[in-house]
Amino acid sequence: MGVTALKVAIGSDHGGYVLKEELKELLLSMGHEVVDKGCTSPESVDYPDYAKEVASLVAGGGCDRGILICGTGIGMSIAANRFRGIRAALCHELFTARMSREHNDANILCLGARVIGPGLAKEMVKVWMETPFEGGRHHRRICMIDD
Repeated sequence: MGVTALKVAIGSDHGGYVLKEELKELLLSMGHEVVDKGCTSPESVDYPDYAKEVASLVAGGGCDRGILICGTGIGMSIAANRFRGIRAALCHELFTARMSREHNDANILCLGARVIGPGLAKEMVKVWMETPFEGGRHHRRICMIDD
């Protein structure tokens, strides 16, 4: 199942740095354009700074989707969802990754590098990137959120 190449913003804090680097390579191998908003090393940083960078790009239309990674994914999810038009989904397995796209049109995927391993994270990103939004009754519900 192929997907049109998308422009994807990616960001992490120190806890997600190593996984971010691996996911960038995966996205590029899938034919997507990647905009890396940091961080640039495993040195301690504040996750809200990176959530803001990625969420701003996605909300403003500069990128089609985003991926945020921290230790648990919780902080990134909370911070990203503060932005109007952002539907950041914290997922830990394939089913929720797929459903976040299919039913919720999630435009940012949040992952916990200390919760899931790199193998599962890569499979989740593949599924999330390839799953289209179903629309229909789900579109009506998304509109209710954005009111």
